Amino acid sequence: MEPKETYAGIPEEYASLEKSKVVLIPVAYDGTSTWGKGADKGPKAFLEASENMELYDIETNSEVYREGIYLTETLDGFNSPDDMVKTVHNVVKEFVGRKKMVTMVGGEHSVSIGAIRAVDEAYQGLTVLQIDAHADLRKEYNGSKYNHACALYEASQTTNLVQVGIRSMDISEVSVMNKDNVFFAHEMVTDDFWMDNVLDLMTEHVYITFDLDALDPSILPSTGTPEPGGLFWYETLEFLKRIFKECNVVGFDIVELCPNERERSSDFLAAKLYYKMLSYKFNQDLDEIEDEYEQPYNFEKFERNGEQYDEK
Repeated sequence: MEPKETYAGIPEEYASLEKSKVVLIPVAYDGTSTWGKGADKGPKAFLEASENMELYDIETNSEVYREGIYLTETLDGFNSPDDMVKTVHNVVKEFVGRKKMVTMVGGEHSVSIGAIRAVDEAYQGLTVLQIDAHADLRKEYNGSKYNHACALYEASQTTNLVQVGIRSMDISEVSVMNKDNVFFAHEMVTDDFWMDNVLDLMTEHVYITFDLDALDPSILPSTGTPEPGGLFWYETLEFLKRIFKECNVVGFDIVELCPNERERSSDFLAAKLYYKMLSYKFNQDLDEIEDEYEQPYNFEKFERNGEQYDEK
């Protein structure tokens, strides 16, 4: 019998559901995208890139996979957008009920609807932090409320939705949007304090939905609807580091990777972004990162007890 596929090819001892703190759910769905197709291939490309990624994170001096990452079967074969949202909701709800940190990789952005719904049911006063080029606040689009253009409408009605990086929207979304909670890209570029202002809006529990088109197309071109003027790598990491340090991030998703065989760097960026987010989650002494560089990395200690790697 062949061994079960694990996230990034990690040893099975770090990949069982019982011992894992993190669950990763791939959702291969591209049922409502309206321009660049192929987001349903995103999870496969993400996982392939992850297998070719170094698992020691220099910045945090850690190997976060040792916290345990359980990879579920890929969710696919949906009959309709409604079926997809219902399936994702039920699966995420199950793992949240098991006290796991649920993470997800898509797929188009509509896959986030069911996940956010499940997390919102579990955490009172939830903040949804949307990092995205598009507002995604249409109540309905092309005859469905479960369209990628509607991905955050429900969250805008039921959670504390904070939107970061927005630079494309329809005029119909203006009346839905809470502009006090929106950080437009053209304003962020001249605002030295936008990260502080975002943090001021956070509640205790935060779910992050990260649409890869939030990033500038110069560093991530392989997405369904790229928009110029996006975030860059190190400012994104600085922002995420602060969110994970100051808030209780209870789950996150990364969506809208639309792989291109002639451009594999986007796949690798998505894989690296996921791993960095987990590294920040499980290494909370982020103010001491510079001191960590001065400490020798003790590989023997990791072999004895993987949960003690953050000790000085």
